[in-house]
Amino acid sequence: MNIFRVHFTWKEKEYALKAHSLDMTHPYFVSIKDLLLPEESNVLINPADDEIRKKFGSVRQLMLPFQSVSLIEEFVEDPDMEKPELKTPKGEVVRTNCFVRKT
Repeated sequence: MNIFRVHFTWKEKEYALKAHSLDMTHPYFVSIKDLLLPEESNVLINPADDEIRKKFGSVRQLMLPFQSVSLIEEFVEDPDMEKPELKTPKGEVVRTNCFVRKT
């Protein structure tokens, strides 16, 4: 399922929201449904994520005027999810062949 990230200005502040559903058929508004809010962490608290959860956590549908939207991105999968194959396991030595002496 595609994920949309919409960058917009509201009350003179920049926001970026992710959602599964985006409708631009209305002549003056962008409709955002099925919001993907940032997950709450027990370890680190990100004030920006906390603010987004408080302001938009109970919203079912958001109608944004076109002039407030600055960028709409579409992704096949969530761009902010960590990819486990790229992470180096902790406690293990990573060896590459780029510095091996050829004999």
